[in-house]
Amino acid sequence: MSVVRTGAAAGDGSESHLLLFYLGRKICSVTLREEFPQWLPLFFRTQKGSLLKIRRILATAVVAAVITPAALLSVTPAFADSTSAAKTQAQSQEKPTIEQLEKAAAEAKKAYDDAVIAEKAAYKHMEEILDNPGPTLVKYEEARKAAVAAATAKATADQALVDAKAALAALPGTATEAEKTAAEQAVTDAEAAAKTAAAAKTAADAQAKAAGTAVDDVRVAAVQKYSVAQRATKKALDAKNAADKALADARAEEGCVPEQKFTAVAKGLPSKIVAGTWVSFSIRVTNGTAKAVDGIVPVAMFHAMDKTGTVDYDKLVRLQWFDAASKSWKAVGNDHVVGVTTALKAGAHVDVSLRVQVDAKVKAGSGMAFVAGMYVNKDGSCGGSPEANEYAFEITAAGSNPGKVDDAKPSKVKPVVPAPKPQGGKSELPVTTPDGALAKTGSSSVVPQLALAGGAAVAVGAGAIFVVRRRKAGSAA
Repeated sequence: MSVVRTGAAAGDGSESHLLLFYLGRKICSVTLREEFPQWLPLFFRTQKGSLLKIRRILATAVVAAVITPAALLSVTPAFADSTSAAKTQAQSQEKPTIEQLEKAAAEAKKAYDDAVIAEKAAYKHMEEILDNPGPTLVKYEEARKAAVAAATAKATADQALVDAKAALAALPGTATEAEKTAAEQAVTDAEAAAKTAAAAKTAADAQAKAAGTAVDDVRVAAVQKYSVAQRATKKALDAKNAADKALADARAEEGCVPEQKFTAVAKGLPSKIVAGTWVSFSIRVTNGTAKAVDGIVPVAMFHAMDKTGTVDYDKLVRLQWFDAASKSWKAVGNDHVVGVTTALKAGAHVDVSLRVQVDAKVKAGSGMAFVAGMYVNKDGSCGGSPEANEYAFEITAAGSNPGKVDDAKPSKVKPVVPAPKPQGGKSELPVTTPDGALAKTGSSSVVPQLALAGGAAVAVGAGAIFVVRRRKAGSAA
């Protein structure tokens, strides 16, 4: 888009500055970065070291500008006595709650969204004004035409004067007095007409220039309004990013949220397993909370031992989950995380198919299975079942007939180790729904957070084994 230079007597460069100002204005698109804090799943205990304390202090400072009322920033010296100063200082040192930070982040997002809308409106208005300034352009066109007509009239008057003077000079010596007087009067009249035309042209040029300046002023005002809107959007984005970061940091320090209504249970796991045979079952993860989650992490761990509880058969237990995408069974790793990722709506559930086999070398014994479920969201919040479900089962010798076998019954086991450091990694893989259909996988942006679940599952296993061995030792005694 270009801006045509206006004004019959232009030359002060204002139009060129306008053109450069408009074309030089940088219009930026914004890519929102989603940050994920460190995930401390399942155990919900935060080890508050110095680093986390520093991060929390910084988060408080960053968000203060968002959630502190403007009145606190405009206290006059007359009221700045020692009491109010101490009170203000105490308030500034208070840590904002998660609820306050969430409110601040929501308000900052709304302010940013409103700023983006206002900037788009200002840009549209600027384009319209640059193309057609409206009534001011009409007045300018009228003034310009008047200036052109005045210039033509002056040129005509000037030529008439030249012609009158030439006619007077061309009179022959035989010209009568009357002829001389008439020629001289013609020159006088032409001079007067030329002077009047010159004055009219000067006035018309001034009016045209003023009208052209008015057009440019309208255009410049529109560009300036857009520039102000751009700066407002940038300021709102900075505030939004600061509020989002403060919330994410605070959530990272707080750790994950225990959700009693977010559950994981084993379905179809028998109370007796014949060594050497594969046994199929499933884990049902249910989101009984009122909010959807962006990604789930089912955790399954099996522990086997002899009847005395002193011989560990864990290395002889194989646990696999079914990958519906590749239609193949895949081993559950040492982190005990079932490698699936899917979003889950409020009140919904998914079933994950698994199978387990105790090696035929095992003669007889007993075992325990532990199942837990966790979730993580794109905004960095996370949580899950605060307790693992424990399922006891009996191991019978290979080739034996266990008879009618009931499903193993669950009991609760609370974690007994602190939240682990993140480790390991998982890919984004599909999960099957209760009807066997392939569930939609979660956003790939959730996968880095789900990858942190490995450390948590290791701790689930460690704590569970400790509980089982302690129980067995007590029984043996």
